[in-house]
Amino acid sequence: MSSASNSASAGGVQIQQSRRLPDFLQSVNLKYVKLGYHYLMTHLLTLLLVPLMAVIVIEASQMNPDDIHQLWLHLKYNLVSVIICSAFLVFGSTVYIMTRPRSIYLVDFSCYRPPSHLQVKFRQFMEHSRLTGDFDESALEFQCKILERSGLGEETYVPEAMHYLPPRPSMAAAREEAEQVMFGALDNLFANTNVKPKDIGILVVNCSLFNPTPSLSAMIVNKYKLRGNIRSYNLGGMGCSAGVIAVDLAKDMLQVHRNTYAVVVSTENITQNWYFGNKKSMLIPNCLFRVGGSAVLLSNKSKDRRRAKYKLVHVVRTHKGADDNAFKCVYQEQDDAGKTGVSLSKDLMAIAGMALKTNITTLGPLVLPISEQLLFFATLVSKKLFNAKVKPYIPDFKLAFDHFCIHAGGRAVIDELEKNLQLLPVHVEASRMTLHRFGNTSSSSIWYELAYTEAKGRMRKGHRVWQIAFGSGFKCNSAVWQALRNVKPSPNSPWEDCIHRYPVQTVV
Repeated sequence: MSSASNSASAGGVQIQQSRRLPDFLQSVNLKYVKLGYHYLMTHLLTLLLVPLMAVIVIEASQMNPDDIHQLWLHLKYNLVSVIICSAFLVFGSTVYIMTRPRSIYLVDFSCYRPPSHLQVKFRQFMEHSRLTGDFDESALEFQCKILERSGLGEETYVPEAMHYLPPRPSMAAAREEAEQVMFGALDNLFANTNVKPKDIGILVVNCSLFNPTPSLSAMIVNKYKLRGNIRSYNLGGMGCSAGVIAVDLAKDMLQVHRNTYAVVVSTENITQNWYFGNKKSMLIPNCLFRVGGSAVLLSNKSKDRRRAKYKLVHVVRTHKGADDNAFKCVYQEQDDAGKTGVSLSKDLMAIAGMALKTNITTLGPLVLPISEQLLFFATLVSKKLFNAKVKPYIPDFKLAFDHFCIHAGGRAVIDELEKNLQLLPVHVEASRMTLHRFGNTSSSSIWYELAYTEAKGRMRKGHRVWQIAFGSGFKCNSAVWQALRNVKPSPNSPWEDCIHRYPVQTVV
């Protein structure tokens, strides 16, 4: 993308630069492929037992009464064989039951839809920025260009404090924004699922830039009077990919604690993180970040399978923080005037590409069909071991997934992932339309995208969904879900009053 016509985004932020997202599928690291196969082999016992049990069932179904009588006579006079077989069956069954991971079900989720009076149009945004007196002409012109190229529409939302002149970014206003978003999403979730707050055993909240004391998770415990032994966690500073991290943490907790519910709340707080300076790389979040949040109800109860929407299949997390450039490519700091903002590195897109390459290389063996794995692995081995001049095989992820939820951090990253993963416009429609309607809502954007797919009536039983998000640090995280039924949108969906108008043509 040229710096004159595009801007690049990752981790919920966007920066102008001359480079495109690296063609990460043209060079892959063998160790990440091996890591993916390692994850696959952790379920080897299940993979072996399933065909074994199938063979036993088939053989048993073909036995006649005489065969059963002869088998009984044989076992009757061979007590040692009976004891050994029984011990083997009991031991094998016990090992399988104790080691198999519990299924994690997504019962339902809810996305917050702010009130209409918080909407901000481009002209209103620019007029307000000019009247504050904090930005010079160059900064105002830069913000105008970012808005025009961002992919955002005219109906996104900014918090109440930013509608005042002058703005009122106080701690009290930030708390009010957090309460409105989190409680709004949770109220709708509890109403739709008929789950009582007292039934929640695990609570995970993620918000990157706003971490008050008491914590956001404590605010939820206080509001809904959750039980005293609840296991609550508050994740901060983990960027726009923290929603997947929160799901992964909840999954691990549900593997340990039986017969319980987990709630994951993902949001970002804008009120106290608006940048009032003139450093251009710090102005971009003002143009892209908007109010939003989600609440997700997870369960490990087998009875919930009947009413759950999805089953969690895989979570793959990639962290590039050991590299100094990756660590600092999205960095919160003060500018020369002492004003705090998020600074973006010119290497942002290159680092995002490397993180994504690592993530999908690990994910590939877990989700791709055998035919794609064989072709991919054969060309990789030929290139790595024999230095063969063969063109790397690019796996077709459309064979593994029916729907894609790419974090709506900015238009450029969606464009580049569409091209590099060879996706069709319909595959990135949910991401583009979420960016247009709600803007970059940080870690919750992947849930607005899933809600869009449901509202369009496209989610059928057995469909697989790939949620992928980038975050500061630098991280790239993926979650894979499988639909357990033909999914309909839940009541009070964020798209309920506007889905008939989408998709829209976005003009740059």
